[in-house]
Amino acid sequence: MSSNTSIRLLIVDDHPLFRQGVRWALAGEEDVTIVGEAASGEMALEWLTTSGLTYDPNVMLVDLNLPGMNGLELTRQVRRQYPSLGVVMLSMHESDEQAFNALRAGAAAYRSKDVKPQALMEILWRVARGEYVINDVVLEEPRVASRVLSQFRTLPETTTSPDVVDFPIFTPLSDREIEVLERIASGGSNKEIADSLKISTQTVKNHISSILRKLSLNDRTQAVLFALRRGWIETPSEIRQHSAEPEDA
Repeated sequence: MSSNTSIRLLIVDDHPLFRQGVRWALAGEEDVTIVGEAASGEMALEWLTTSGLTYDPNVMLVDLNLPGMNGLELTRQVRRQYPSLGVVMLSMHESDEQAFNALRAGAAAYRSKDVKPQALMEILWRVARGEYVINDVVLEEPRVASRVLSQFRTLPETTTSPDVVDFPIFTPLSDREIEVLERIASGGSNKEIADSLKISTQTVKNHISSILRKLSLNDRTQAVLFALRRGWIETPSEIRQHSAEPEDA
């Protein structure tokens, strides 16, 4: 994205009334410009080829159920050709499976079409800032989200449901929970983790309980193995190596 101070929106939907409704909903919003519209995936790609450089969209609002080239295929092509263009996928219904497919295709956000105008604006701004929004859950890219999404996008094409992979995409761990898990992986006790993070031992216990609940696991060892397999945390040797590296002056 060339700028996060404004939204330059491309709307892709085969229903003129819906496109007009989006225009109406966003009318008067500061720093939001609808730079183009398309009624199909093919038209959207043609618009990007002929007008993309001129209008430089940074967010694209896409209907999942487009005629011909559907929203998923359009998103895949857009992500390959225009990787800085954030895609917001809209569907008639909230569906974990469709959200999963949208993420794998490269969408930055997935939401049902009954989203309120203010909520839609919030999603557009978050995507423009490089964040991810799945229904009402926000994933911030710098840490967990980028790792989660990279895992999704490398799954076999035959995987069509989030139930196929033991992967809690809608309850990602917080940065603090990741830090706690990394210290558990290094063999830290609750007290050592608390001292390292400058929090109480009870807070450490609360974080561990939250981790186990989110991952549907029974103990901290399972949680560490679960996170290591998915690349959410570094191995103890990697942590020690990074700790030994001198900081830049």
